[in-house]
Amino acid sequence: MARDLTQRELLTELEPVAETCVNRHLSLAKDWQPHDYVPWDRGRNFAALGGTDWEPEQSALSDVAKAAMVTNLLTEDNLPSYHREIAENFSRDGAWGTWVGRWTAEEMRHSTVIRDYLVVTRGVDPVALEQARMAHMTNGFDPGIGRTEVDSGAGFLHSVAYVSFQELATRITHRNTGKVCHDPVADRMLQRIAADENLHMIFYRTVCAAALDLVPDQAIEAIDAIVENFQMPGAGMPDFRRNGVLMAKHGVYDLRQHLQEVLEPVLRQWNIFERNDFGPRGEAVRERLAAFLDDMQRVRIPRFEEQRERALARERARA
Repeated sequence: MARDLTQRELLTELEPVAETCVNRHLSLAKDWQPHDYVPWDRGRNFAALGGTDWEPEQSALSDVAKAAMVTNLLTEDNLPSYHREIAENFSRDGAWGTWVGRWTAEEMRHSTVIRDYLVVTRGVDPVALEQARMAHMTNGFDPGIGRTEVDSGAGFLHSVAYVSFQELATRITHRNTGKVCHDPVADRMLQRIAADENLHMIFYRTVCAAALDLVPDQAIEAIDAIVENFQMPGAGMPDFRRNGVLMAKHGVYDLRQHLQEVLEPVLRQWNIFERNDFGPRGEAVRERLAAFLDDMQRVRIPRFEEQRERALARERARA
């Protein structure tokens, strides 16, 4: 029986893949400037500089759009936590270090441009937004699977599996948020961000595929742990549950999308249910993963959709 590889061994074995992925990313990524996506002519001073402070009627966004935009922004805001997580589990040397730096720099543009848009257009209360940012960044980020020994290899595998799903989920959320804003400027901005997230997902998904080929049983354990315990990186932010319910209720991101547009496509790309290189340990995990997905399809999603339809019916009745 093949032994598990340590984190150092995984990083060494997979560095050629990371280097290829970094070079491909750099050849495909398009430079863009956050200031080009902000309608500066809609802006005016707040009271501290002689203008007027924010009032709810100044916002042109619906409650759903506000919830989605704030959730997206606070998620992007927590970049220092994600940087620490990925830097600990990857490396600051070679191709890994190049990727960590490049990915961090690209992600930083996302929070910059969304905040500028929301403040300039007065889409949400900037004071409440800043208070939520302080709380969320102070709390940091927890992927929801507990801590692992750094040198066990599990930390790296959990990280690369998590971001393979999370980057795709974020891409979908940004695109759907653009639609509910009913503002072509916001839609264009969020489409631009989503394009970045897609390239990030491809990097992580490719690296995780290589890890599956290298250590199938070890990798499938990490993938299953992430799928069964998955939560979006904004899970700890203020009002996340309320905002998440609003977003799910109105089609920005819900359980069916999570299964059909995130989990299933990525697992299919990795050939999880057709590959024949798992040992007994990996086979047992694959069976557990299949049962989890089946329960999600047959039980959890229909239950959620029934509850959502009842809630929407109540809203229509009140209206």
